[in-house]
Amino acid sequence: MRIVFPYIAQPHQIAHSLPVAMEIARRYPEIAVHIACLTDEQEAYIRRLASLYPDSQVAYERLTLPGPLRRQLTRRGPSILTKLATLLFNKNYFETFQAIVVPERTSLYLRRIGLRAPRLIWTRHGAGDRAVGFARDVRHFDFILMAGRKLENRLLTQGSLRPGHYVTGVYAKFDLVRLMHSNAPPLFGNRRPTVLYNPHFNPKLTSWYKLGTQVLDYFANQDGYNLVFAPHYRLFDAHRDKAASILRAYEGIPHMLIDPGSTRSVDMTYTMGADLYLGDVSSQVAEFLINPRPCLFLDAHETKWHDNPDYLFWSLGPVIDTAASLGQALDGAVAGHPDFLDRQKSYIRETFGLADIGPTAPIGADAIVEFLRKAHS
Repeated sequence: MRIVFPYIAQPHQIAHSLPVAMEIARRYPEIAVHIACLTDEQEAYIRRLASLYPDSQVAYERLTLPGPLRRQLTRRGPSILTKLATLLFNKNYFETFQAIVVPERTSLYLRRIGLRAPRLIWTRHGAGDRAVGFARDVRHFDFILMAGRKLENRLLTQGSLRPGHYVTGVYAKFDLVRLMHSNAPPLFGNRRPTVLYNPHFNPKLTSWYKLGTQVLDYFANQDGYNLVFAPHYRLFDAHRDKAASILRAYEGIPHMLIDPGSTRSVDMTYTMGADLYLGDVSSQVAEFLINPRPCLFLDAHETKWHDNPDYLFWSLGPVIDTAASLGQALDGAVAGHPDFLDRQKSYIRETFGLADIGPTAPIGADAIVEFLRKAHS
């Protein structure tokens, strides 16, 4: 049996499927596991992560992409054009596998261009509440890995799950995080509490364009908190000049760490190292809350969020619509955290459904192999 794990998008998705690939390779050496990359840089990063699984043997291969599109990819990062083109130009390659395991939904395009035999398996990426994570097209996947009951119940309600075609209790990224950060040093050398500001990339949802500069200026001119500014990877992915200007603007401020898109911004370095989460709609808040801590949310769009399941996480801390009294709001979020603690714990149980703190990628690996063996018997 041959299984491929292709990576056609940004690096924040890799950790959601790579541990499953490594566990299949380790637990089922008779199965050929292939890792398909787009660039040298991407492969180097994946190889570094894979080195945490020394008993797993996988094959690395390079996906085909025409020269002009590859140059565009190098300049601006992955786009919907480069993703779709990658799937199209590698269709014959994908046809040589029994299964294709992906963390994104773009790969469903393979069905539209006539790929029929390989089973398409979705690991998801992230654990947020927004509707994009519950798109109805996920019913076209042959098998799905997911975390907890919140995800399962919502997908079942909309008719996107079939019995025997999914498994719960899997959030493989946490496996990698435990291996990478077991003895992580503090993010700053002082004793101040550290705030993580993690705005989303979507202009219709993010707090960045309306409030972001005010937030950074506030932290630059106060002495009570450290700040890590690590937005969603896609915020500056195609705007690297803007990212560079922000780095220059706040350069040399010792209590501020600006990371517009390194691998540290996607591997939970900051969600594990911060004391308070400041954000809007990024699903990283769910990963942050695996260890419950204060949260403060920024509503820059006059959102009618109460009783809206897409904004369930905004019930886990205060929500403000201005940065004018940010210091007072931060202090209030810390002081009022006990009022949200039980709600946060319940949210994490429903979101991840993890019975203990052990690895979950083996659960996903076994479920995939069992499903494929039944499908091909």
